[in-house]
Amino acid sequence: MTIRSFVAIASPFLAFAFSATLIGCGNSPNADSCPGAVSAECEAQPDPCPDRNPLRNPYVGELHVHTAYSFDSILAGVTAGPRDMYRFAQGESLALPPFVPGAAQRTTQLRRPLDFAAATDHAEFFGEFRVCTIRGRDGFESDFCVRYREQIEIGQDADRLREPGSPLPRVFFEIALILASLDPTRDALCGTNNEDCIAETSIVWEDEQAAAEEFNDRCTFTTFAAYEWTGNPGNANIHRNVIFRNDVVPTSPTSYIEAPKPQQLWSALDTQCLSGLPGCDVLSIPHSSNFSAGLMFEPTNADGSPLSKEDAEFRAAIEPLVEIHQHKGNTECKTGALTNDEDCRFETYEKVGILDDPVPNFPVPPLSFVRNGLKEGLVQDEAIGANPFEFGFVGASDTHNATAGATHEGDYRKTGHIGALDWEPRRLLRFLPASGMESNGGGLAIVWAEENSRDAIFDAMRRREVYATSGTRPTLRLFGGWDMPRDACDSPDSLEVADRNGVPMGGTLPAPPAGESRSAQFFVSAQQDPGSEGEPGTPLERIQIVKGWVDSDGDAQEKVFDVAGGDRTASVDVDTCETSGEGYASLCTVWTDPEFVSGQRAFYYARIFENPVCRWSTTLCNELGVDCRDIDNVPADFMECCSLAIEDQMVIKERAWSSPIWYRPETL
Repeated sequence: MTIRSFVAIASPFLAFAFSATLIGCGNSPNADSCPGAVSAECEAQPDPCPDRNPLRNPYVGELHVHTAYSFDSILAGVTAGPRDMYRFAQGESLALPPFVPGAAQRTTQLRRPLDFAAATDHAEFFGEFRVCTIRGRDGFESDFCVRYREQIEIGQDADRLREPGSPLPRVFFEIALILASLDPTRDALCGTNNEDCIAETSIVWEDEQAAAEEFNDRCTFTTFAAYEWTGNPGNANIHRNVIFRNDVVPTSPTSYIEAPKPQQLWSALDTQCLSGLPGCDVLSIPHSSNFSAGLMFEPTNADGSPLSKEDAEFRAAIEPLVEIHQHKGNTECKTGALTNDEDCRFETYEKVGILDDPVPNFPVPPLSFVRNGLKEGLVQDEAIGANPFEFGFVGASDTHNATAGATHEGDYRKTGHIGALDWEPRRLLRFLPASGMESNGGGLAIVWAEENSRDAIFDAMRRREVYATSGTRPTLRLFGGWDMPRDACDSPDSLEVADRNGVPMGGTLPAPPAGESRSAQFFVSAQQDPGSEGEPGTPLERIQIVKGWVDSDGDAQEKVFDVAGGDRTASVDVDTCETSGEGYASLCTVWTDPEFVSGQRAFYYARIFENPVCRWSTTLCNELGVDCRDIDNVPADFMECCSLAIEDQMVIKERAWSSPIWYRPETL
């Protein structure tokens, strides 16, 4: 597919006139169900969804997806836009690059559709994309745009792809340098005062909104207008996904170029949405902190000054969630970075920056990881009376193929996540920038909401009643309280009992009964992923509770408790990927913290493990007939199958993480 044929497809969507689809409900609180202009009928509460449940249902979704509107996706040959992504999320097949004349080389399809999704294309270079790809725009013939279009054509053409391991194209590095600058500026192609790119940016943003409105189907499939803010100062990844509640959104997204510091982004979201636009609501989700060089959870303001209580409260309010797992690695924790937890060796990258080559045992700054960020939040709460890092957990794929929710371990070895860059084994089995051997299929976000609607799902995200998975779909619930019945798991209405006697994941424990000394108690239950047709899910291995607290010296501590399961031994043969041994279809327990101290602030979250399986790379290397015991006969293209960098991850345990529950002594 050439750039001309791509533009012929994309232009009608990019150049459309703003229609009634976007005019919609304006500031109505029920904008997701209102078909036209605001009226008395529109203001009324919509009928409950058929599956509405006051105890809440689990809805599976994806809040981090890139389409051809992202500068790096289109450079990798991706042609699928937001509408294609939403169709894919609901179960339709999707063609992936590269292409041969008149046909796609491969297609893919979800094994199970999603309940909600958001396109989070990079807001940076929305305008440049249109200037460079739509003939007649000022700047179309600039040197940058010529190289940009040439690279798009190469990425889509199977016969012109660069060889694996060759340098990234010059145009990609030109863009990367802007995103790494501490004072980013646009290219001259944008006009004297950037007016051309700013105007074109609004058109792309309007189309992103239009796509979300077209595919939002209350009670069935929920969409959100969203984008990614892609800050990379000094090559440190401090990216955020920005998710809006409804169709009331600012006229233009705030990118890293307009706001090169997170605090500037939050301020813009407050001014342009929360405080300045009635009916607008938004939250920001940081991701890929493992490449942030410790900046993601630094407890400072933009000028480096310490946080005040007000600063911390604002930050916690606008960023209630964090992405804990995605295809560029896991960010819960890393063994050796303020933890000796052996289960923190899961899907870790061994490199300094996302575009760098692997550096074994590189000492990553501890505040690059979510668990350490949570602990730092407790320390800040102790010092200033507010916790800036009260994060709930979500997972995501961060796919750049427009393949929302494509996290299945078996499928990733065939599709990759970055278009033509990782489309075949000899490419995917390399240490690639942001992909390749170290990468994985990514994770999912599961919310506990009363129904599948924008308000219900957004409210669940806002109150952090969400959990993350590494790509599978187990069910996980966590409640904390002071008087949880010890036999709650045996009750036929166990969830109602737990809900009545505790607070759910994402909450804060209330004060215990007056005058009584009690330990915090937690109801935690899990059911294995049921799997898809013809392929049952993997049984569970165990449930753990991860606790963090501040000791009497003001230092943050952590401990991991095994609380259920774990007494069965399952294994997998790496030569055949056959599994053996038993696991659990479900696990449930009421756990009392044996080391609870009423004067110590703390957090608790549940972590569940499935039985071990072969990693995608192990399965692929086996299919290719690679035998690392006969290293002299391993083809050069597949030599990474035998790399020591992934040797301890040939077998993995898929997992899920509940959002934490916090305890503050101030509630006493």
